[in-house]
Amino acid sequence: MPKHAPEMPIQVDDETGVWTTDSVPMLYVPRHFFVNNHMAIEAELGAEAYAEILYKAGYKSAWQWCETQAERHALKGAAVFEHYMKYLSQLGWGLFKTEHIDLARGTAEVRLEHSAFVSEYGKCERKVDYMFTGWFAGAMDQILAAAGSSLRTAAEQEFSASEADHKHGLFIVYPV
Repeated sequence: MPKHAPEMPIQVDDETGVWTTDSVPMLYVPRHFFVNNHMAIEAELGAEAYAEILYKAGYKSAWQWCETQAERHALKGAAVFEHYMKYLSQLGWGLFKTEHIDLARGTAEVRLEHSAFVSEYGKCERKVDYMFTGWFAGAMDQILAAAGSSLRTAAEQEFSASEADHKHGLFIVYPV
């Protein structure tokens, strides 16, 4: 399988050890470490309750990231969403591909291949990528707000590669 260096700037502060990517402080941890923590929290709270918490946190984080990056790179509209998908894809979460985006209608479809969660959970017959769901609505809503639109959205995962008969995940964004 071919490999390449990340297409984003990564720096490590000599004094603090803090990693930054495009001036955003980052944590660099092994995938199994993160997913094991995720699974432990899910076991305590239940997947549904944990998904609600992650949706809200992910929505807020995506909004903040898109706002900062749009300003930093002078991006607008769908270009912000595409930049976010590329960024997420280079962080090891999986490969995110925008299948469809319509800002005027507040809709999008995002395909997820090689999910970090599916890699750890395997075929378990339930959606395991729910951590990502709020990210797409948060990104869409920030882009819409920046354009002066009052339209707001929500997101859902239609299916996951962790379910039978699916080789990838699919998320939809829709107006509320």
